[in-house]
Amino acid sequence: MASLQKITAYCNELLRIDAFSDYCPNGLQVQGRPEVECVVSGVTASQALLDAAIDYDADLVLVHHGYFWKGEDPCITGMKYRRIAALMRHDISLLAYHLPLDAHPVLGNNAQLARVLGFEVEGPLGPESLVLLGHVDPPLSLEGLGQHIAKRLGREPELISGGDHHIERIGWCTGAAQSYLEQAASAGIDTFISGEISEQTVHIARELGIHYIAAGHHATERYGVQALGENLASKFGISHHFIDIPNPV
Repeated sequence: MASLQKITAYCNELLRIDAFSDYCPNGLQVQGRPEVECVVSGVTASQALLDAAIDYDADLVLVHHGYFWKGEDPCITGMKYRRIAALMRHDISLLAYHLPLDAHPVLGNNAQLARVLGFEVEGPLGPESLVLLGHVDPPLSLEGLGQHIAKRLGREPELISGGDHHIERIGWCTGAAQSYLEQAASAGIDTFISGEISEQTVHIARELGIHYIAAGHHATERYGVQALGENLASKFGISHHFIDIPNPV
């Protein structure tokens, strides 16, 4: 068992939350009981995840997508009320880390996606960039890399061809990072991977001559929170359970 205060302070420092200007608060979003013995992690703090955490008698829920996003209605009513009420009724805390969890060089979503897919990481696109660069060895066709991703992630990716070239040097950023495509292209990559795709992404990829792969927002962001949860379990001697709530997006 460990104190919620120590776990929160450790995560905040480990993930360098003060270094990010984010769309939501990072860290403790809902406070529950002061001692933690069981952590349940998941990608998004949906009602289904909270219900699973209650079934596990969890003390703490750890997620990538929490609450209180910029621009949303701040009133705690309807769906938001039901979610927060479930946490408070069962005295469960909610820890959420968004961009800081994407960016961590070991536990982050981007680093963990590279581990799962077997990419060799060269480093970030720039000092403050979330995009990682790397290479595939041996080179693969677009279809070949698509099959590899489908096998590792359990989801068929969307493949947009930027030409007939093979894939060697790649860039990637999990989640909804399709807007980074042009920046990544400036680094001389031949393929960019993210979670989602927008209408204009297809035209940009074709006109830049770069393959684009949309591997799924949820599918690409399952691994950082798992790695952080396991890290907490090891450091603090607590139990950790990752719950994968199916999401086709």
